[in-house]
Amino acid sequence: MAGNQASAGHLLQLIRSGEATTRGELQQATGLSRSTVGHRLDQLFGAGWLRGAAGASTGGRPSARLEFDPTHAVVLVADLETRHGRAAVLDLAGTILAERTGDLVIEDGPDAVLDRLARWFGPLLDEAGVAPDRVCGVGLSVPGPVDWESAQIVQPPIMPGWDRFPVRERVRDAFAEHVGPRSTAGPLPVFVDNDANLMALGEQRENHPDCGAFVLVKASTGIGAGVVVGGEVYRGIDGGAGDIGHIRLHDRLDALCMCGSYGCLAAVASGRSIAGQLTAAGVPTTSGSDVRDHLAAGQPDAVRLAREAGQRIGEVLVTVVTLLNPGVLMLGGDLAGTPFLTGVRELLYQRALPRTTAHLSVTISTLGDRAALVGAAAMVIDHLYAPDRADARLAALARGDSVR
Repeated sequence: MAGNQASAGHLLQLIRSGEATTRGELQQATGLSRSTVGHRLDQLFGAGWLRGAAGASTGGRPSARLEFDPTHAVVLVADLETRHGRAAVLDLAGTILAERTGDLVIEDGPDAVLDRLARWFGPLLDEAGVAPDRVCGVGLSVPGPVDWESAQIVQPPIMPGWDRFPVRERVRDAFAEHVGPRSTAGPLPVFVDNDANLMALGEQRENHPDCGAFVLVKASTGIGAGVVVGGEVYRGIDGGAGDIGHIRLHDRLDALCMCGSYGCLAAVASGRSIAGQLTAAGVPTTSGSDVRDHLAAGQPDAVRLAREAGQRIGEVLVTVVTLLNPGVLMLGGDLAGTPFLTGVRELLYQRALPRTTAHLSVTISTLGDRAALVGAAAMVIDHLYAPDRADARLAALARGDSVR
């Protein structure tokens, strides 16, 4: 790293990654003088972003080893499903401090859903024992394609009324209305991404941090995949990467999908599809979450259909793992369980080349319903404390603005 690039934000990145955690290591990694490193560390300590790891600071000077202080702010996150939502407060280490689950019907539209979600935020912050001013950002997980830069959902098949809705602005307004105005500088940072992306990010960071190519497939009401390469979500050019639920199956062109096309994988192997098949067979089922309940109870038709769904999805995943060569293929969502896993493995190992699967681990989500929450928090933190953004926030502090 060149010296003129080693700003306070870059030093923070080195400390957070563990690459350099003492003054001497920072000098060596950046080529900066001791006094310059000291000045930039003073900025980070002044913001409350760093703490000494070897003991308490004395006389304003930090301990020998430095670490990011995950307690100086919190993140509010939410995971929206088709019929319910989950929200939580997390510290900057990803620890959940308070959590709530409740009914939120995505088809009610963005105004109603986001307003109700914001009504949960105040009680959650009270439960966590933190003031609204300590919220550094909000992360939202949604079951549809997202243009990440604009935080807008784009042509979502199962989210009527959400297409290009100004989610970021609506969340800010609802937060101000139901939680209260913020005294910190600038608008509340709000980030939105697809649920499979955030589940993949959460699982990779929490349980497979050394896996350089990680894929998570979420099979619930719809089907989607999240891809994490080199520790970062791969979104494609406009957020459409991983939308495998709309890959066509050549032998099922009679199946009508929610997107309006025929033959999509989601029309054949999703939780919504299985729910329809179970209902037709005399087992009333309205959603993917109902399918999960049937699977938990060992309902024979649900078990059979989940295994068959795994086989159909496995056909598509042969191409996915051949193209990406991941180290981990993880299955999540309502269908994730032994029957579904068995079906995926059957087709995958039968049809993929041995070279492709030789070092591949095919497994089930370990974070479960919390995966997207953990991933949403990581998304917010990664962005707010990236070098350039961190430097901008430190500059605001130097001007006398209040910044978390």
